[in-house]
Amino acid sequence: MQPKLLTTLPGYTRSLLWQDVVAGVTVAMVALPLSLAIAIASGADPAKGLVTAIVAGFLISLLGGSRVQIGGPTGAFIVVVYGIIAEHGYDGLVLATFMAGLILIVAGVFRAGNLIRLIPEPVINGFTIGIAIIIATSQFKDLFGLTAADVPAEFLAKIEVLWAARPTFSTSSAAIGLATMALIVLFRRVAPKLPGLIVAVALTSGLVVAADLPVDTIHSRFGDLPGTLPWPAMPEVSLETIIGLLPSALIIAFLAGVESLLSAMVADRMIAGHHRPNAEVLAQGVANLGSSLFGGMPATGAIARTATNIRAGGRTPVAGLVHAATILLVMMGASRLVGYMAMPALAGLLVLTAWNMSEPQKWRGYLAERKSDVFLLAMTLILTVLADLTVAIGVGVALGLAFRLQRRKAPASDWSEPDR
Repeated sequence: MQPKLLTTLPGYTRSLLWQDVVAGVTVAMVALPLSLAIAIASGADPAKGLVTAIVAGFLISLLGGSRVQIGGPTGAFIVVVYGIIAEHGYDGLVLATFMAGLILIVAGVFRAGNLIRLIPEPVINGFTIGIAIIIATSQFKDLFGLTAADVPAEFLAKIEVLWAARPTFSTSSAAIGLATMALIVLFRRVAPKLPGLIVAVALTSGLVVAADLPVDTIHSRFGDLPGTLPWPAMPEVSLETIIGLLPSALIIAFLAGVESLLSAMVADRMIAGHHRPNAEVLAQGVANLGSSLFGGMPATGAIARTATNIRAGGRTPVAGLVHAATILLVMMGASRLVGYMAMPALAGLLVLTAWNMSEPQKWRGYLAERKSDVFLLAMTLILTVLADLTVAIGVGVALGLAFRLQRRKAPASDWSEPDR
């Protein structure tokens, strides 16, 4: 379970350092607006997203089992985090993240990283698409500048409230949000090496300030962002609170473990490498512990940011360390400038992230799979959106394993009815 950083340091050269520095700065410019947007969408203060990207991102690269993994807050956690904050407050989220870190450390020690192969792929695809739908709909309020006092977390109730608020539609907000999305897509096609996310958000947010448009910004809604990391601290702990948060902690640990290992496998294909799954799970545990101690959110390996790192030339964990350090420097030296980011721009960014997260290019392939897999995907998706992520994953994994046993043609039971 040796970290990949120790493997890559022998023979490390100046040219590799330059590549990693360039890649680290590039991916930091992508992670910065994403971290803010994910924190806001989760119902947390935007600064919590930066803290998570800095602390957890640094620890994942320092201790992880992948050469190029970039860690931080991700969209997969938005649904879970929003629910925990709504029910238990932000202190409850911090404690649940701490507990999830401990669970992941235990899982890493017992080499549970290899168990990802037992999770049916349709379940992963189903709850990923379901989460993407929830993320996208949660951004409609800011994207279209709707005025709604209290938007519920439940999907159908949320749609009802947003529909009722349609008379408050803001043309300025919609224009900024849609323009941001268009610019991101444009930059990805014509200049894929450019950190298009931060450039697009900066351009549209600058237009809001220059034209004095009636559009919310981070500063107008949340006030000034902090210029330093907070001191480590822990909320009050009681046995009753721990028991109440245990299901949430298990879901955070499950998502962090699965998403980080999936991201590491994607990275392996891109660089023709091999990650160490148990070292990666252990690193996720330490990273979530560290994030919670600084008041941050749950974190995991981020597929999009990891791919950005690879495309920018990152080849060792040093790039991830540089990414975290760069966000810290921005936080310390340009937090007031970051506060000018427009809320519709960040909402547009997250809607586009949700679309990419759902991987629409693979939908046709999903429908061509065996009927049991299509059913499993659809059921997990529906339960994720309409019921609860915990229920969706539990039912999906149980049914998936049952289908797998059925395909293996398990021998019929020799049980017979007893004489009475």
